[in-house]
Amino acid sequence: MNIAIEGQLLGGAFTAAVVASVTDNLYVGLLAGMLTGALISMVLVTFSIKYLVDQIIVGVVLIALMVGLTNFFYSAALADNGQELNFPGTLPFLSIPLLSDIPVLGPVLFDQRLTTYIMFVLVPVVWFFLFKTRWGLRIRALGEHPLAADTVGINVNRWRFWTVTAAGLIAGLGGAALTLGSIGPFVRDMSAGQGFIALACVILGRWNPFLAAAAALLFGFSRNFRIWAGQAGSEIPPDLIATTPYVVTLLAVAVLVGRAVGPRAVGKPYIKG
Repeated sequence: MNIAIEGQLLGGAFTAAVVASVTDNLYVGLLAGMLTGALISMVLVTFSIKYLVDQIIVGVVLIALMVGLTNFFYSAALADNGQELNFPGTLPFLSIPLLSDIPVLGPVLFDQRLTTYIMFVLVPVVWFFLFKTRWGLRIRALGEHPLAADTVGINVNRWRFWTVTAAGLIAGLGGAALTLGSIGPFVRDMSAGQGFIALACVILGRWNPFLAAAAALLFGFSRNFRIWAGQAGSEIPPDLIATTPYVVTLLAVAVLVGRAVGPRAVGKPYIKG
């Protein structure tokens, strides 16, 4: 139960911006952001598996820790040295010849930054890995019936450790996308609750990568509606418009959460008898 995604996004965004600025290499910064997400995952899973600490508590503590650390270092180092430590630039747009010229869909799908293309690839790859490979079957067994997995020789806690760590790489990539794949410099609290939205998307998507991606698109559309409504001069108060993505997500979860059945062993530590 990775409640710490919000912290992984913040850590990945911060590290990616700083490392890219220092090395003057956006791709090294991208890798650094991914490694940061993986390290946070390792802390989460170590406390949860080895010391049996409640996973939700560990996740909340890690979020608070990353918020505090990134805010502290932002104030102590980045605020006065932004040009040297917090000015990485952004990844270039990569147009795919011919495909990018397709009306409407071309610019949306085939004229994007590297982080967006990676997302396009990751969704089907993760789905295929989870549902069409033997390794994916083992991972799903860890969430559904770890005792059964253990009886056939699968080291449950080792597999959980490395699976959560791999997921942390993806969360760190998401954090790097907030900086290098969007605006460039790191900004305080720039994840703005998107880690919690990611958890809601997993529930809405019933733990299926394609459906979770569709739920994320719903959030993205509602977020863009907020921007559009503000630019259109709507008479609705701006603060109320700003809540649109979260209200939409809450309503979607409220309507569909009863129909979404998660893995039976999610959030439960496995103690080998």
